[in-house]
Amino acid sequence: MPRRLTAEELRAVCDPGSLPFASTAELLPLDGMIGQERAVGATAFGIGMKRVGYNLFVLGAARTGKTSTMRRVLSRAAATEPTPSDFCYVYNFADPYRPVALELPAGRGRELREEMERLVEECRSRLPRAFESEEFERQKAQILEEVGRRQEAEMERFDAVVRDAGFALLRTPRGPVLAPAPRGEPLSAEEFAGLPGETKRELEGRGAALGEQLEAMLRQLRQLEREARQAHAKLVEDVAAATIQHLIQEERDRFAGLPAVDRYLGEVEKDLMAHAEEFRRLDEKPALPFLPAPGAFLDRYRVNVLVDRAGGQGAPVVLETNPTHRNLLGRIEHRVHLGTLVTDFTLIRAGALQQANGGFLILEAIDVLRNLFAWEALKKALKSRAVRIEEPLQELSAFSAGTLAPEPIPLSVKVVLIGSPQLYYLLYALDEDFGELFKVKVDFDDSLPRTGEYEELYARFVGAACAEEGLPAFSREGVAKLIEHASRLAGDRGRLTSRMGDLLDLIRESAFWAGVGGCALVGAEDVGRAISRKMHRANLLEERFGRLILEGTHLIATDGEALGQVNGIAVLTAGDHAFGRPSRITARTFAGEPGVVDIEREVKLGGPIHSKGIMILAGFLAGRYARERPLALAASLTFEQQYEEVEGDSASSAECYALLSSLTGIPLSQALAVTGSMNQQGEIQAVGGINEKIEGFFDICRARGLTGRQGVLIPESNARHLMLREDVVEAVGHGRFHVHAVGTVDEGMALLTGREAGLRQPDGVFPEGSVNAAVEAALQANIARLKELRGK
Repeated sequence: MPRRLTAEELRAVCDPGSLPFASTAELLPLDGMIGQERAVGATAFGIGMKRVGYNLFVLGAARTGKTSTMRRVLSRAAATEPTPSDFCYVYNFADPYRPVALELPAGRGRELREEMERLVEECRSRLPRAFESEEFERQKAQILEEVGRRQEAEMERFDAVVRDAGFALLRTPRGPVLAPAPRGEPLSAEEFAGLPGETKRELEGRGAALGEQLEAMLRQLRQLEREARQAHAKLVEDVAAATIQHLIQEERDRFAGLPAVDRYLGEVEKDLMAHAEEFRRLDEKPALPFLPAPGAFLDRYRVNVLVDRAGGQGAPVVLETNPTHRNLLGRIEHRVHLGTLVTDFTLIRAGALQQANGGFLILEAIDVLRNLFAWEALKKALKSRAVRIEEPLQELSAFSAGTLAPEPIPLSVKVVLIGSPQLYYLLYALDEDFGELFKVKVDFDDSLPRTGEYEELYARFVGAACAEEGLPAFSREGVAKLIEHASRLAGDRGRLTSRMGDLLDLIRESAFWAGVGGCALVGAEDVGRAISRKMHRANLLEERFGRLILEGTHLIATDGEALGQVNGIAVLTAGDHAFGRPSRITARTFAGEPGVVDIEREVKLGGPIHSKGIMILAGFLAGRYARERPLALAASLTFEQQYEEVEGDSASSAECYALLSSLTGIPLSQALAVTGSMNQQGEIQAVGGINEKIEGFFDICRARGLTGRQGVLIPESNARHLMLREDVVEAVGHGRFHVHAVGTVDEGMALLTGREAGLRQPDGVFPEGSVNAAVEAALQANIARLKELRGK
């Protein structure tokens, strides 16, 4: 049976007296999230599970506090974890284009960088002094003197051989040259040409033999020079070793127990020894402006601390708000040199994965997917458990710039993706890697049970928000008003919304209005004012629709009766504001080919769910009235003055009422509006936006004047969702407006027509005078008329 709901059934009021405090300042701040036991358990499991692939995907409605909650939970868990390692990149002396990655205990990376800077400074000051010392100069002079003496002795020996052979050794810019000198003085070309042939041949023979000895002598001189250079290099090495080995050993002792650093210091020692003498020329200017400065080679001894954990406590928790490929995996920067982009290992920069290594990385899933290459790069890093810094599509670049191939860094990170349920299920269905990499689903519910326990938790949340943001505390009346609004946002009088972002906005705005009013505590009036003022800021479109109705531009009747016409109600959403918009639904029945024409579908303004509702309506009619005879019904249905797409099936019951009215000639009350979908059994089913729909029709009726006959028909199953405005509840309480809950089409027709719908009797006939009897009579008349027309 249909029933008229009482005022108490239209809004679940929170009694301030049930709240055990005078103001939220007395309450302990909320520590953690409200409810969400499923999400809490899943998060704890994901954090504790150290196996590969057990990354987390957090899903739920927007503004439920997923990101802030995960940051808080992960920060607590991270505080108990060990602090992960530092990572550094250093010069690769064997292959400069492949920098070496060093892993060091937390804080030691910065220490290594500082020690290497100190080492270079020590070398800059000590090595030049060592090479300028008297002992070095004396030993160097001895080497030069010894090689000079031996070269001179060799030259004198060969010169004596040349003179004995009748030749002279001439020194020219091109080197030593042999010239005939039978009489002690070198012969000119003319003199040599004037010699007898036998003498010339003899001199030429001796000259050839001496030439071979000259070559041997020159080779000996070069060997002496090489020996001198080797002796000098050995001297430099010995002098440098006396300084460098001592400094390197100090560093080895400092970083004892770190094999990777020990190997690196060994390479540094060898390279310093090889470049030791260059420290004497560090202050010289390059010969040409484009040549590197003498001290440029010192950059290879720098340490690029990629990830510095110095001073860190526990594991890191990183929230990356712009997860591009470079921001996730790191990047290799370049600098311009002589019009060319160049780089080196000191220009390698860390990304979010390196920063979060050993801890937790929080990402918005949609942001990762929107950034080119970021999603595939993230998956590759998680699968390989290593971070490789590289430029995406470098091989397709239009120009070539010097780049590096840094050694990959081992990766051990727990990635937390945050997104919508739709995105989660889409990725799970379309990406074969997703299920293997994100095995932990953390599902946030969009509402919570409305119990005393959760109401108290709500109050503690309000208190914590006020304390954290420096807002005035809320009185118990203010909290009660917030709780009532939370049920309205949840769309269920028995539940509270978990969209804490919306609640936090209301807390701030209520505190603002309390401040405007000079109140020490935020009360119910301030909360109510915040709600109404926010609605006023957003409801311009709603007012325009209402004005069109009141002016008669948009035709909506709120009193009287009409055939084949009923008031339906749709919900329109404009940004953050939703409101009910009454619409006139009309039906026309006529002679023609049997069938129900959905005008919206025919002109492609009807969505698939709306079309489904019309087909269900046709199924109901056929099932009830055409079991033994054809459904002789030709009809059309439409939303009058509707120029945008119609979607949803919440008007299918209203369309049914309009069609039955047109068929039977029984008028429908225009003082009532209807919402509710129907099934093929004629049962009325729940719909969404029930509060906004009722309020939308109420506002039009109130503007025209409430008569006490006006009201709305809603599904019985929607009664538990009602959280209507106080003015609507007040009007219902005084009998000026009504909300009727119906469970079947028959109950709705009875209310709209004032006549009993009628149940089929055991003899298969509906009671005389009932709506259903009129329907059946009209259909039988149609059949007879069709037979008559076909007989003609």
